[in-house]
Amino acid sequence: MVTIHPNLKQWHQSMTSNPQHYSHTTASPLFTTKPLIPSRIPCTASSESNQSSPAGRIKRLVLPQEGRTKLNTYPDRDFYAYPRFVTHVDDGFISTLTNLYREKLRPDYEILDLMSSWVSHLPKEVQFKKVVGHGLNAQELAKNPRLDYFFVKDLNQDQKLELESSSFDAVLCTVSVQYLQQPEKVFAEVFRVLRPGGVFIVSFSNRLFYEKAIGAWRDGSAYSRIQLVVQYFQSVEGFTKAEIVKKLPDANGSGAAKNKSPFGWFMGLLGLMSGSDPFYAVIAYKNFKPVYETE
Repeated sequence: MVTIHPNLKQWHQSMTSNPQHYSHTTASPLFTTKPLIPSRIPCTASSESNQSSPAGRIKRLVLPQEGRTKLNTYPDRDFYAYPRFVTHVDDGFISTLTNLYREKLRPDYEILDLMSSWVSHLPKEVQFKKVVGHGLNAQELAKNPRLDYFFVKDLNQDQKLELESSSFDAVLCTVSVQYLQQPEKVFAEVFRVLRPGGVFIVSFSNRLFYEKAIGAWRDGSAYSRIQLVVQYFQSVEGFTKAEIVKKLPDANGSGAAKNKSPFGWFMGLLGLMSGSDPFYAVIAYKNFKPVYETE
């Protein structure tokens, strides 16, 4: 079941069949007092009609079965049950990501922040038309000040997004793609909910919950991980050629790179004092890349 929270208030999918259930008195176990909304997030564009076009279909599977496995096989909802109010990448990565968003996202955009948490790293000075968040921990999402709505769903259990087709101008996925066990299906769903010309920005670094990352990611290098995400885009008919953005740490970086003590070396080995995090992003568009005139 997917749970959608408008203005941080809970909604249950089973209520869609009976409009009289939309009342101000229905209470959520987490949040209260706001009216409930229907199962599909409202959008300003009409849904796509069913067409025979192959766009959006999965052309091939990228991962073998062993590449989809995790060391920790317990449900992801259990692993993320406790909120983590931390950032999983450093300030340099976040700054680079925010600048990328500043370049690629326009104020009139409706945005889906996929696999989000308590922060979205969007430019603070830009007020977007709508931002919808998705994740696995409602407490984290409720703390995110940029979200107008959010919903909780395990994409490794069910890849279907309860969202209208062609309803978003941009979809974001930040330092989370490594946990998807059915990435081809998720990328196909992203294609469906994007408007024509809409952008999908997938960003990541070298940090991860090792036991929850899929085998193909755990065993890969930085180069192979970039190519893996490129192949995810290529597996879905209709995405444009993927663009790759990289920003690697300065060879004369700080943190553990300058800390020559045994403790600094050991912490760097564990990834706890690694200096500057490398930044990678893979970007593609639905059908075509729009061109905007500069003001």
